[in-house]
Amino acid sequence: MRRHPLTCLSACLAAALLASCAGVPEPAATREAPGRWTGGRVVLTRFGAVRGRPDDADTWSWKGIPFAAPPVGELRWRAPRDPAPWSGVRDASSFGSRAVQVQPLGGGITGSEDCLYLNVWRPRDGETGLPVYVWIHGGGNSLGAADMVPDYYGHWVASASRVVFVSVNYRLGPLGWFALPALREGISTEDDSGNFGTLDLVQALRWIRDNIEAFGGDPRTVMISGESAGGMNVLSLIASPLARGLFHRALVQSGVSATTSVEKAEERAAGMLASLLVRDRRARNEADAGRVAAAMSDEEVRAYLRGTSARRILSRYAKGVFGMIDNPSLIRDGTVLPADGYLAFETGAYASRVPVVIGSNADEVKLFQAFDRSLDWRSDAYQASARYASDRWKADSVDGVARRLSTHPDQPPVFAYHFRWGALRDDGSSVMPGSWGRRLGAFHSLEIPFFLGSDTVNGVMGWFLFSCRNEPGRRALSTGMMASIARFIRTGDPNGAGAPPWPAWSNEVGGPKSLVLDADLDREVVSLSTVEYTPERADAALRAAVSAAEYEAIMARPQMIRSDFEPSAGP
Repeated sequence: MRRHPLTCLSACLAAALLASCAGVPEPAATREAPGRWTGGRVVLTRFGAVRGRPDDADTWSWKGIPFAAPPVGELRWRAPRDPAPWSGVRDASSFGSRAVQVQPLGGGITGSEDCLYLNVWRPRDGETGLPVYVWIHGGGNSLGAADMVPDYYGHWVASASRVVFVSVNYRLGPLGWFALPALREGISTEDDSGNFGTLDLVQALRWIRDNIEAFGGDPRTVMISGESAGGMNVLSLIASPLARGLFHRALVQSGVSATTSVEKAEERAAGMLASLLVRDRRARNEADAGRVAAAMSDEEVRAYLRGTSARRILSRYAKGVFGMIDNPSLIRDGTVLPADGYLAFETGAYASRVPVVIGSNADEVKLFQAFDRSLDWRSDAYQASARYASDRWKADSVDGVARRLSTHPDQPPVFAYHFRWGALRDDGSSVMPGSWGRRLGAFHSLEIPFFLGSDTVNGVMGWFLFSCRNEPGRRALSTGMMASIARFIRTGDPNGAGAPPWPAWSNEVGGPKSLVLDADLDREVVSLSTVEYTPERADAALRAAVSAAEYEAIMARPQMIRSDFEPSAGP
């Protein structure tokens, strides 16, 4: 199947805080070990002091904290380095820059290469030892940001679940994942890996390990989470030997179990270089550009690429749905990621044995189909195509991952879910207003506000999907989901008194598989499924639902997912 380019104190610091309240200038950071949580807005990190602000839901927030040096100039296409320490107290009331990317609407290029910032929320009280909830945004590894939409803000979950919530930016597109032999200078295997966006996330986890106690967090209880490409990146961190010991739980929301070979990444990078040479009139065409590039020394190639603006680089890529570009990411380099990619889950060669919650949504691809408009949302073909692709998503990247992880005796429990709020019932009805259940249903990203309590969907979609009529049921579902994850962060088990039982995934036929998360208009409706989704099951369901001609037409459409577990997936 073809891949869609799917789709953050010592006693003297306490004295500094009191002095700040009295209007006395705050002292410079000591640039020594981070301090301890004192309950106020000024926090001493390893690199300097930061001043946060009161935020919604009775929380403190610190935004735009640098966790790495700006990856610009000679640091473009290199592993992240520590940020430079600063003197004084850094204002942390505004988000840092987003990574360079194509705007979802309009196709313009926005953001900055100076993008390696994270944000922290926590309850506005004196409690310490709080578990840490790390959020990795989605966007096909080519767009998005920790502050892209209010859905990603952490004040509600920090307050309700009593956690320290950290959201992270990372390099995207060809600035984040780019493999070219000329860029391998032998400085380090990480610098030569091509997986710079993945290394940014590892760097953020190291920052959390070294600094989160200053915010009252427990570095020994860290959960990484992410949706879409964020979920795919969570899977990559489970596999990566460099992330071992940096987190202790994982929540994978609609991730994709796909990686890229070094050969494919190099081929695409060489194509971008050739396109640039033609654009700059250093070659007549792309065939001639291959000759020109071959005649350049490695030093010349590096100087040329690092001397080209990020905007010009991004302009060489075709734009897909929502502005995502099809740049290969998560490269099987053998250093940052295993050489066999997510097949490491099958062989057991993945690095982090941690409890996992993993799931997908019942109508993942309806969001993409609705914007693509090549199928009429009123048609049976629209529903059948969405059902097939969404079931394949679950089969390959949820049930396939859960089954493989669960074969290893030393793997802690894996808990699977299937999010169905908004999907059509058997009678054709939906809790969504009007025709939106048929058009969108339980679409890709809809579960985010239910897990984070943000009550917004992609910024504005909640205005027409969330109604007063469906509010009681969806709030009950969100409360239950948040409570389950709060227990999971603390104990590695989402189960608790009064909550619907959530058994761990079983590889036994007829054993527990996924917890089905749903609600009617008034209440949470949660059930347990013993059905394992497989590619064969999805194919059989599609054949039974449509004519032979419709089946062939649907199978000819570009599919939304690809998996390392699928032999025909290619590199």
